[in-house]
Amino acid sequence: MSSFKYNRLDKNNAAVLLVDHQTGLTNLVHDFSPDDFKNNVLALADCAKYFNLPTILTTSFESGPNGPLVPELKAQFPDAPYIARPGNINAWDNEDFVKAVKATGKKQLIVAGIVTEVCVAFPTLSALEEGYEVFVVTDASGTFNKVTREAAWQRMAAAGAQLMTWFGVACELHRDWRNDIEGLGTLFSNHLPNYRCLINSHSAHTS
Repeated sequence: MSSFKYNRLDKNNAAVLLVDHQTGLTNLVHDFSPDDFKNNVLALADCAKYFNLPTILTTSFESGPNGPLVPELKAQFPDAPYIARPGNINAWDNEDFVKAVKATGKKQLIVAGIVTEVCVAFPTLSALEEGYEVFVVTDASGTFNKVTREAAWQRMAAAGAQLMTWFGVACELHRDWRNDIEGLGTLFSNHLPNYRCLINSHSAHTS
């Protein structure tokens, strides 16, 4: 008998950690095209907003070449905890960040950031060690190349992190289309052109 247990994402027990999506660091992302990557990050942000998930923003060494948080995320979450780390590479080494995570009261952490093998992997491994369930949003996390990305994914998965995409995260949180067809359909349409065609076809058929 398999010992595997399917622990689904639960919108009542999940928080989103957006780690180091900074203007300077975005220049290091080459495993996705710039447009695709930006779309994926903003799609994840929209998911966090749609499902009303506690969201924590953090940056590393803003005064250096990493740069400030991308403005779209700051605008999306004006009231979210914003931890500007003075130098900690691993966000989990920053006391204020860990306090903000624990203050959510959630045990499932949805994590994305730049770069995957450092800014995502380090806090993911640290959170796993402390007993959190961690879901890494692979397409909203970026790095230098696919080799680097694969190494990071393997390391996190071997430690127990679950690797997902923003679309998978949204569907697992939503559970059932009957909960809200229009709302989720609009979210998907805003970030997936093919899905917009699907929704338009559906609307024409049902109107």
